[in-house]
Amino acid sequence: MGGKVTLAGQGWSFDAAAPATVLEAAERAGVRLPSSCRNGTCRTCICLSTGGTVRYKIEWPGLSLDEKREGYILPCVAVAEGDLVIVAPAARRLP
Repeated sequence: MGGKVTLAGQGWSFDAAAPATVLEAAERAGVRLPSSCRNGTCRTCICLSTGGTVRYKIEWPGLSLDEKREGYILPCVAVAEGDLVIVAPAARRLP
């Protein structure tokens, strides 16, 4: 699985193929998303998905049911299941 991830605000996109997480795929493509723990608990990487779906590498990522319903994801433990659009205002291009 996997697909193209597009950052809605910046217009950047990158490929995210399983088993890589969205965060790992972003880094490989030269895009830095905020992150810290990389295990789905600290919520530093939380962002809004406005299109597409993900599956998680862990059973209980640190999101409430309401956050999941609203479309929030944790890129550090999320694997894209097709094309994905995310809103990550703090994303930066790596030099």
